[in-house]
Amino acid sequence: MSKRLLLFAATTGYQIRVFADAARRLGMDLTLATDRCHVMDDPWGDHALPVRFDRIAESLETLRGMSFDGVAAVADRPAVLAAEAAALLRIPFHPPAATHACRDKHAARQLYRAAGMRVPWFVRAEFTDDPAKLAVSVPYPCVLKPLGLSASRGVMRANDAAEFAAAFRRIEKMGEKELQVESYIRGREFAIEGLVTAGKFQPIAIFDKPDPLEGPFFEETIYVTPSREAESVQRELIEAGGEAVRALGLSHGPVHIEMRWNSEGAWVLETAARPIGGLCAKALRFAGPAPYEELILRHAVGEDVSGALLEGPASGVMMIPIPKAGVYESVSGGEEAQALPLVEEVVVTAQPGQELVPLPEGASYLGFIFARGESAEAVETALRQAHAKLNFQIMTTLATFRP
Repeated sequence: MSKRLLLFAATTGYQIRVFADAARRLGMDLTLATDRCHVMDDPWGDHALPVRFDRIAESLETLRGMSFDGVAAVADRPAVLAAEAAALLRIPFHPPAATHACRDKHAARQLYRAAGMRVPWFVRAEFTDDPAKLAVSVPYPCVLKPLGLSASRGVMRANDAAEFAAAFRRIEKMGEKELQVESYIRGREFAIEGLVTAGKFQPIAIFDKPDPLEGPFFEETIYVTPSREAESVQRELIEAGGEAVRALGLSHGPVHIEMRWNSEGAWVLETAARPIGGLCAKALRFAGPAPYEELILRHAVGEDVSGALLEGPASGVMMIPIPKAGVYESVSGGEEAQALPLVEEVVVTAQPGQELVPLPEGASYLGFIFARGESAEAVETALRQAHAKLNFQIMTTLATFRP
């Protein structure tokens, strides 16, 4: 009898189709739970369950009495509902309290500190507070972070009181209710992808982020694996990742951990109870070949994937940043970029007529570039060369100039 798996996702794009294809190969029966059923391009049959990620109790009633062998989730809000559903259906997954903590930067910092982990100075604030008073009480440089957003959205560095007040008001206009202020952590940035089984952290890959992320905004661009850092640094990063998993109480499923490292050691920035986002998972391929999504499905239904081998020698992805606000028209140079050595694929996800909003307000990219080669250095070079070939036409409109 085939295994039944429930996948929670807010979107119905590329990664969901990869999960569907992986389930078919594995002989699994995959059901999608989404809040986008009315626009869904369902690639495996009309099996979707309608849920609302902001209405957990109501959504759980939709699932009550059903039977599944595993649960998986794509993105942060779906992971919270997946945890609640797994608890209801008695399926292994991350506990609800842990997934809620992953989405709350302040709660996560408190748990890290209680566990004796290295944490920066931090304080929670509301937009009813006076930014001028807050500005004289924080260390500089500092970073302002909306509590409920992810993917660097709304995250801004301030070097003095004037920059603090400007960042505070800018985040307030994004509609957030609370934010966290932290002392700025210097150092190089990394991402660790991993799986957790019965509370034990299994690192899958350490991604170097070779571009300096020093502010005022923190837009991610290039991820490359394996890491080029010394073994001692990689060991510290993995140890800190395991500490974060234990501190948050994560127990079963994928995790994506953002970290920094400096002379003091490893610092966990954020931990997410879900896999790496969007198309970026294509940078991870396992022996078979098999996509990362296949590994996640096998793990979700209880298979032992501890021996999974990541294909190399090196791979990477570039998230193509939005250079300016406006309306996307077209791109040229795609064929030239695709033809470069080591470049596997150039994917432009922006659509003609789409309004583009860069960070800190925006939450998307123009597309993705993937490369694979003999070394991390060669992969990084290929990604940069491919990006240089692309010429995006973005029309600036009067609507772009908003107060």
